[in-house]
Amino acid sequence: MNYDNLDFKIEGSVGIVTINRPEAMNALNTKVFSELNAVLDEVERLKTVKGIIVTGNGKAFVAGADIAEMVDMGSDEAEKFSLNGQRTFDRLESLSIPVIAAVNGYALGGGCELAMACDIRIAGVKAKFGQPEVSLGLIPGFAGTQRLSRHIGLGNSLLLLMSGDMVNADEALRIGLVQKVVEQEELIATVKEIIDVIISRGPKAVSLVKMVTRKGYDMGFREGSDLEAKNFGMLFGNEGTEGMKAFLEKRKPEWEEK
Repeated sequence: MNYDNLDFKIEGSVGIVTINRPEAMNALNTKVFSELNAVLDEVERLKTVKGIIVTGNGKAFVAGADIAEMVDMGSDEAEKFSLNGQRTFDRLESLSIPVIAAVNGYALGGGCELAMACDIRIAGVKAKFGQPEVSLGLIPGFAGTQRLSRHIGLGNSLLLLMSGDMVNADEALRIGLVQKVVEQEELIATVKEIIDVIISRGPKAVSLVKMVTRKGYDMGFREGSDLEAKNFGMLFGNEGTEGMKAFLEKRKPEWEEK
């Protein structure tokens, strides 16, 4: 399928989504959300894609939501736009496969929110992050107020949200917003290496550990631990048993498809 506002290609078992509106710094609008949902439909239908990389074309990852589209919105229309973005990012976050953001440049506003909806964030040295909505008299609309504090803590998130300031890649690493910073020319190769390692592991285990960790984060400790125990047990008699036998027999495991 061809897209106007993003590129989607599959390399081996990895899907690469590139937001492709460089003339608008890859700003998010209704059409981008529609096409991103179409990509997610395609991924879910294919079943052959084992992981996804999200990146941007040009000097921006995504520099925010499209102000040109938003400026004439009324309150009801703006709320619907916000909910549309939230639902799209929720779908991305809820995929059973790993999703890694390769942050190549500016990840501001909706771009930072998109990166936070991914499981892991790897930044190039030129990347910059921020939620500058207050400088426009707005607040984040794609769950940035909720995800940011879960990633970097309440104080750090309020500092960024209330000041609207940007942080560079090294500061984003220090506060826990990204997991690794690499040279620009190494970014995509590094992310491919990471995702290749992840998808070489037991596919059911990777899917379940993502689900249990994400769901457990919003649960109490005991409830989350019970969820872990239940899913730990589910892997015995199938993928987990194969993995343990392969270890004891000193061979590579033969994983079945999820």
